[in-house]
Amino acid sequence: MDFEKGENRFYKNDEAGNLVAEITYVPSGEDKVLVDHTFVDPSLRGQGVAEQLVDRTVQEMKNEGKKIVPVCPYVVTLFERKPEKYQDIMAD
Repeated sequence: MDFEKGENRFYKNDEAGNLVAEITYVPSGEDKVLVDHTFVDPSLRGQGVAEQLVDRTVQEMKNEGKKIVPVCPYVVTLFERKPEKYQDIMAD
């Protein structure tokens, strides 16, 4: 799924312009961001959209040379469940 990039967020709207998926982050210093919110509309749940949002954010932060501090409960759980995938992007 392709996501739009907004200010400190990635998101997807449906054809009617309604928000159906979003992840937000807050800059923290020069080299970190706090990922604080993930939303996926019930119509898209169970399709891996939330993880795709996380992966898009991870890609962006790697490009910017930043690390992620997971704050959103979903992201905390995902990072714990898949450390081999996310350990290099997680802030110490």
